[in-house]
Amino acid sequence: MAKKKNFTNFLHPRLRDKLRTSIYHAETIVRRPRFSEIKTPENGWPILLGISFPKSGTQLLNETLLGFSEFTPFAHHIPVSFSSYDGNTGLKRSEKDALNYLDSLRPLDVTAARLWAWSAVVERINSPAFVPFFIFRDLRDVAISHVFYIAAMLPEDHQQSYAKKMRSFDERLTLSILGLPDAKETFPNIAERFSPYLEWLNRPEVLKLHVEDFIHDRRTTLGRVFDHVLHRVPNLPIPREEAIDILAEKNTPENIEILRPSKIGEWKKYFTEEHKRIFKEIAGDLLIRLGYEEDRNW
Repeated sequence: MAKKKNFTNFLHPRLRDKLRTSIYHAETIVRRPRFSEIKTPENGWPILLGISFPKSGTQLLNETLLGFSEFTPFAHHIPVSFSSYDGNTGLKRSEKDALNYLDSLRPLDVTAARLWAWSAVVERINSPAFVPFFIFRDLRDVAISHVFYIAAMLPEDHQQSYAKKMRSFDERLTLSILGLPDAKETFPNIAERFSPYLEWLNRPEVLKLHVEDFIHDRRTTLGRVFDHVLHRVPNLPIPREEAIDILAEKNTPENIEILRPSKIGEWKKYFTEEHKRIFKEIAGDLLIRLGYEEDRNW
């Protein structure tokens, strides 16, 4: 069956994003009267900002934050997201690009960003205008997910050439851990890929979320998300447990296949002793800092 074509696919990306944003803002205006009984909080309505490391539950966090649209005037979808790397070319975006994106957002927006912690960006987000979250997962599972991603990528994607160089799964997993520092567009090792996000771990205004917590202790984790928003918007007219019920309906693994193509702890199935050795060498300390191991004896 032929895939239905959307006319927006033929537009220049910037024009397409502008059109999506215009439609989105019109929808937001229409929705606002539904929540007229909710008093505007002190310092105005904030922006819910979901920051994620690639292959680390981006969709899960998005759907969780969009769940707030069920009982508040926050947006019910994300028209345009941001990534510190261009997905088609692999080129890095700049701090100015990130600031321009943040400046384009409006109160009550819900947005997704694979956003590096540039100093000016951190300063901008550390304000009443944002309620920020940062989600990440076990970097060993990230490596596995990345291997499957390489295998499934479209031919025009800039990393497809990497897959052609590495014929076996083990070779591609080694590549995902060690990176390709000599490639035309440098692909860093797993620790260096995470490094630009590290400062988010140090920011008290950013709620840190492990993907695994959504799976193993979902209600507690959703409660933390709700409380983080409630701290900034304390007048939400909904009981806490009812709000958690609504958020839970939006992010079940059955509805959002966040664990595909790799599951929680899937790395244990694929890592050889050599993979373990090089991972410990590259990112063993980082894995401990992120709370996934207590030492290197794994």
